Amino acid sequence: MKKSIFVGLLFSSLAITSAHARDQIKTVGSSTVFPFSTVVAESFGRTTDFSTPIIESTGTGGGMKLFCRGIGTNHPDISNASRAIKKSEVKKCKKAGITPIEVKVGYDGIVVANNKSADKLSLTRDQLYRATAREVVVDGKFVINPYKKWSDIDSSLPDSNIEVLGPPPTSGTRDAYVELVQHKACKKLGIKKKGPDGYKKRCSAVREDGGYIEAGENDNLIIQKLGADKRRFGIFGFSFLDENTDKVQGVTIDGVYPKFEDIASGEYPVSRPLFFYVKKEHLEDVRGLREYVKFFINKRMIGEEGVTVEKGLIPLPEDEYKSMTERVLAEIK
Repeated sequence: MKKSIFVGLLFSSLAITSAHARDQIKTVGSSTVFPFSTVVAESFGRTTDFSTPIIESTGTGGGMKLFCRGIGTNHPDISNASRAIKKSEVKKCKKAGITPIEVKVGYDGIVVANNKSADKLSLTRDQLYRATAREVVVDGKFVINPYKKWSDIDSSLPDSNIEVLGPPPTSGTRDAYVELVQHKACKKLGIKKKGPDGYKKRCSAVREDGGYIEAGENDNLIIQKLGADKRRFGIFGFSFLDENTDKVQGVTIDGVYPKFEDIASGEYPVSRPLFFYVKKEHLEDVRGLREYVKFFINKRMIGEEGVTVEKGLIPLPEDEYKSMTERVLAEIK
């Protein structure tokens, strides 16, 4: 009964144009946002008269390239992102005549995890930086990462080779990990942000000697590989840990284990906001696009008891949710 009332109210407030260039919404972008947008898209297709949107997982960077390429039926309408749009991407979009409307949908924790039956591990961000960065600071100087085993970093850590499966450069999860772990560790060491020896440049690259293994945009594949090898660790979004607690366990970082409550409170140190960007120029030409945006930001989707929260999304605080929805609804009129 409640669902039918919700759908009835939704339709009563929406105007549907009669002529459209395309009848199905196309979304690309973040693998982290993918499961959340998928559940919203399926609900949208099931409970309205609109087609179920196509959701493609290309990674945040890859999605932004496709999104900012142009306007028209051959280009996507929405790009999911596990980081905010970059200035360079805004410029590319502007050059193509695109106005991206930013929608922040919630928060996510970036976790490091290993096999459920392996030993539990507690790491600091400095130790993670020394495990994954291409260059590290030793005795005040940058050197190519010399650490082959976890015990090389700290004798209390396992005497096993460092093998971390992580996202590629096109991933927003990779960007966020570098910023929240490697940059933070370098900054704590007293390294300045800019310049040839600044942490922005020297602390951004990950190692390429086998210690960090690019595992693509499919986080479920990382889960499978961790299940097959107790020695390996993986980096991915909290929702994938939450969905696979029978296979993997999280690593405690700076004394905090990745739990929903601690990510929501800000206590867990490796967390970031999640977004999608909608192409303003497509709102009139793609059937259901404006309605889909309204549907997505409804509390039934991203509120504290929304379907995406059941999938592991950390909801926005009430004041942030209110300001976001007011702004987005004004921009998509």
